[in-house]
Amino acid sequence: MDALSDALRVMSLTGAVFLDAEFTAPWCVSSHADSATLTKLTGSPDIVFFHVLTEGRCQARLVSGGPVLDLAAGDLLMLVLNRDHLMGSDLQRAPVRSDSIVKPGEDGMLRISHGGGGAKTRFVCGYLRCDRRLCGPMIETLPPMVRVPLGDGPATAWVTSLLAAGARESAAPRPGGETILTKLSELLFVEALRQYIESLPEHETGWLAGLRDRFVGRALALLHDRPNHDWTVEELAEKVGLSRSALAQRFSDLLGQGPMQYLTRWRLTIAAQRLRNDGASISRIAEHCGYESEAAFNRAFKREFGMPPATWRKNALSELAAGAGS
Repeated sequence: MDALSDALRVMSLTGAVFLDAEFTAPWCVSSHADSATLTKLTGSPDIVFFHVLTEGRCQARLVSGGPVLDLAAGDLLMLVLNRDHLMGSDLQRAPVRSDSIVKPGEDGMLRISHGGGGAKTRFVCGYLRCDRRLCGPMIETLPPMVRVPLGDGPATAWVTSLLAAGARESAAPRPGGETILTKLSELLFVEALRQYIESLPEHETGWLAGLRDRFVGRALALLHDRPNHDWTVEELAEKVGLSRSALAQRFSDLLGQGPMQYLTRWRLTIAAQRLRNDGASISRIAEHCGYESEAAFNRAFKREFGMPPATWRKNALSELAAGAGS
């Protein structure tokens, strides 16, 4: 399994397509959802939102400031961890809060129809919920707002058909619908990540840039494939065709840490995911993640997550139960 697929598996992403929006110029809306609202809507305050433009053009920027992005049909706008943002034909206009103009459609899907009657813009919105403690370097390396041009070729047609399927499933849930929506949102997220990785400039650093590097990407795949192996930098370097010092330097330049530091953090991320979703004993999980003793595992886990594994498991199970009951 490649490192990106493995990281997505551990993140345990779930999500849905939930809003169909149509605006006519001039218009400007602000999107904001506090933690309580997000938890009520999605079961988690840790959210990656996405907007896919299916028609027209608009602009977007974070409420806190920063660059203005020009968006056109076929673009996907991804916002990491609930970033308040503006979208509109004219961002200088006084914005209307999006939650004040959302209405449920006849089919049960949330809808917006708003604006001054001019040029039309349409987009479909969805979300992925995740536990940021398990998202690791993937989420950390993403900008808070990302434009991903999906283009106007087969990829966009594929995404559009997926969005239509997701909208139907959100509006009229059927058995297995939650799985379909989860996979749909994950597919959109993966496609956005792939496009984003391909568009990164050569000097870019971070985990996603590391995936693209010939040597670091191969090393990451090996570490993810066998996290419980007793790796050394020498062995890893030999397998990817570099010297020990050269591989360590590439890791440091791209990821800001050495291979063994990365491996330790990844092992503990796997452990945290298993403690939440797996009934195996702590000693068994420690062994699976490459630790020779439960005591050593407990110390490392507490340094990374601020609590012992048993407390993490108890809290995680309580959160899952609360989410299931909401």
